[in-house]
Amino acid sequence: MTRFSYTPAIRSANFAGMKPRHLLAAIAVVGLLLPWFYNLQYFAHGGSVLPGVFFQHAFANPLATAITFDVYLAAIAFSVGVGMDRAAGGLRWWAIPLTFLVGLSFALPGYLWWRLGRGAGAVR
Repeated sequence: MTRFSYTPAIRSANFAGMKPRHLLAAIAVVGLLLPWFYNLQYFAHGGSVLPGVFFQHAFANPLATAITFDVYLAAIAFSVGVGMDRAAGGLRWWAIPLTFLVGLSFALPGYLWWRLGRGAGAVR
């Protein structure tokens, strides 16, 4: 079984004129601000994280149901990947609670940014 690792080619590549860590940081910031703009509106209009209310709204129609399942399944898959990424060391576990408490669109690029950085236990 091969281990997951980041190659030096990824670290030095450019995507849309940006280095990978800069691009991932930008995606993480947008992934924090954009969903939470709408989350705060939801809470301001009486929304709740109480399971009965939250899941009633999350599964309110077929589109909301599809998006909810898609995001939760992706969050679970990402969490499994974090757990398997032993090369990242014990500090890697921060990403799992962040995924479910803040959001996958912030935690996933944030984790990749962290893994590509110095001091993240990244394979060099």
